[in-house]
Amino acid sequence: MKAMRIGGRLRRLRQERRLTQAQMARELGISASYLTLLESNQRPVTVRVLLKLVEKFHVDLKEFAADTDQRLSLQLMEAFSDPIFENAEVKATDVQELVAALPAVGRAVLDLYEGYRRHLPTDADTTGDDATEAPPVTIPSEEVTEFIQRRQNYFPDLEEAADRLWADHGLAVHTLDRGLTSLLAERYSIGVEIRPADAMNGRLRRYDRLNRRLEISEMLPPSSRLFQIAHQIAFLAHHALIDGIANEGSFSSEEAKALMRAALANYFAGAVLMPYRLFRDAAKSVRYDVDILRSRFGVSFEQVCHRLTTLRRPGAEGIPFHFIRVDIAGNISKRFSASGIHIARFGAACPRWNVYDAFATPGMIRVQLSRMPDDKTFFCIARTTGRAAAFTGGGLPHRVGQRAVGLGCDIRFASDIVYADGLNLADPQMVTPIGVSCRTCPRTDCAERAMPSIYQHLRIDENVRGPSAYVQT
Repeated sequence: MKAMRIGGRLRRLRQERRLTQAQMARELGISASYLTLLESNQRPVTVRVLLKLVEKFHVDLKEFAADTDQRLSLQLMEAFSDPIFENAEVKATDVQELVAALPAVGRAVLDLYEGYRRHLPTDADTTGDDATEAPPVTIPSEEVTEFIQRRQNYFPDLEEAADRLWADHGLAVHTLDRGLTSLLAERYSIGVEIRPADAMNGRLRRYDRLNRRLEISEMLPPSSRLFQIAHQIAFLAHHALIDGIANEGSFSSEEAKALMRAALANYFAGAVLMPYRLFRDAAKSVRYDVDILRSRFGVSFEQVCHRLTTLRRPGAEGIPFHFIRVDIAGNISKRFSASGIHIARFGAACPRWNVYDAFATPGMIRVQLSRMPDDKTFFCIARTTGRAAAFTGGGLPHRVGQRAVGLGCDIRFASDIVYADGLNLADPQMVTPIGVSCRTCPRTDCAERAMPSIYQHLRIDENVRGPSAYVQT
C-alpha cells in the first residue's frame, strides 16, 4: 500500500468526536505519542490503524484515500496557476502540506477561487440603472460533476430499478423500442409520437401532460429516441428515488438539483438501454470494442463510452475508465475519472490529448498512450460524435457542431482492450507526454505550450527562439 499521511483528517475526526489524544490512542490500540506523530504527518498510517478507524469510528475509508488527497492537490495547483497568484510563489510542496494537514481549508480555498473566477461581476452588472444581482458562488453543472465523481458514477439503486424493469416487463435488446413504448401505453396511458421538426420549435423531446403524449423530434436518431423514452420512464416510475438521491447532494440551488435529477434520469436511461450484467459481460467478451457494443445494443458511440464508466458493481466491475467530452473550441462539457487521471476543471485540457486530435479525423478512432508528469501512463481512445440538429424555422442554415469523446484507463488494463492489439505497450516511443493544462504542466520541451508554466520562471532571450515563445532551447 502506498504510504498515506492522514494527519489533518485524523485530527479533525478526533476533534469532532471530542476525544483527547490519549482517549483516541486507547481506542486505536496505539500510544498517544504515536498518535501525535500520525496527526503531525511525521508517520504514514498503517493498515492496522485504518482498520481500527473503521471498526471503532465507522469511518468511510474513501475519506482517507490517497487519491482523494492527490485530486484535491491537483485542483488547488490548477487554481494557483491563475496569474493573480503569480507573486504568491505557491509551490507544489506547499499545497501538498496544506492538503495533508488541513484538507477542509484546501477545499474552502478552492471554492473561494471558483467563486472569484466564474462569477466576478462585469461593469454591466455593477453600474447604471440596470445593475443586476450578483450570481451565486457556485455553478450548478460543477456541483453535479463533483457529486457524480464522489459517487464514482455508480448509483446501485438506479441499476436495480433498471434490472427490475427488464424482469417485470420481459424486455429484450432487439425489441426494446416496442417494449418501452408498450410500457408507456399500458402502464401510464402515454403515447409516443415522432413529430416533424418544425412542429417541435427547436425542442428534441416534450412531454405533454394534458394529452398524455411524449413527443420526440424526428431530428433525433433511433438510439437517441429510445434514450429519451427511457429518460421519461425514469421520472414517471422512479420520481421519488431520483429525488432521494439528489437530496443527498446538499446542492446550493434548485437549478443544481434539477440538473442532478436530469443526470440521474439519464443514468437510468443508460442502464435500461444497456442492462448491467448483459452489458458488462458483452463488454468483457468483445474486449471493450465500442463499435460492436453500440451495434449490439442499438445505441450511440458516446452512450457506450459513458456506460462503460458506470460498471462499478462490487464483484462484477468493469475496467475503471475516465471519460471526457469536448467541443472543437476546447470546452470540456463532461468529465469523469475513475482511472486516476486528472482532468482540467478550469479552461481547456492539454492540447496533446488525443481527444483534440479526433477532430482532424472525424469518425475515426484515435489511440494514444499518454504519460502525465507524475509518470502515470494511460491508454486512451477518442472519436468525434455528432450532435442532434434542432430545426429553428427558416432562415440561414445553422451549423451543427461536432464534439469529441475520450475514454481511457490505466496502462495496466490496456491488454484487455481490443484497441491495444498490435501495439508495443512497452515501447517508450509510443508514449505521448501530456499534462493537465499548460499552466500546471512542468514540461519544458513542449512546442504546443500556449502559456508559461507556474513551475518555472519565464526567461525570454531575444537572441534565441525555441519551439514556442515560452520554451527556450
